[in-house]
Amino acid sequence: MLQLFYPLRRLVFQGHQRLLVLTVLWLWLTLSLPAEAVSYVKASLVDADFSHQDLRDANFDHANLRGSDFSYSDLRGVRFFAANLEGANFEGANLRVTDFESARLTHANFKNAVLEGAFGTNIKVGEANIEGADFTDMILRPDVEAYLCERARGTNPETGRATRDTLFCD
Repeated sequence: MLQLFYPLRRLVFQGHQRLLVLTVLWLWLTLSLPAEAVSYVKASLVDADFSHQDLRDANFDHANLRGSDFSYSDLRGVRFFAANLEGANFEGANLRVTDFESARLTHANFKNAVLEGAFGTNIKVGEANIEGADFTDMILRPDVEAYLCERARGTNPETGRATRDTLFCD
């Protein structure tokens, strides 16, 4: 039986080709597996450390995340519906297409965060730090947008967009 596969093995797995075939096989297996989003619905995670993590598509609906650290994390597509994010740190985080609907974001830190295409029409943002944040195409209530314009300054280091421009302040 082995004699049947020997010519094929020599043909396919010689030298550096072996590494290439194994790499392609590993990539195919790794990338074809579905990514599972983590659910923290209604969890109490006060002062939790989620910094520098890949949390894409996670669900934090109705969670208590007061004082939690999400700095420099990938939070694309995350749901924070009705979550308590008072004093949360989102510095440098990727928050593209994130759902903040009905979330409490008072005293939150969004310094240099990218919120492009995020959703937050019913959020509370009092005393939030938005220096260098990019709000391009984020859906906000007009009164929240006006409040953020009062605090807007800086330019996002990743996108190069001025915070005031992304909020259409001028």
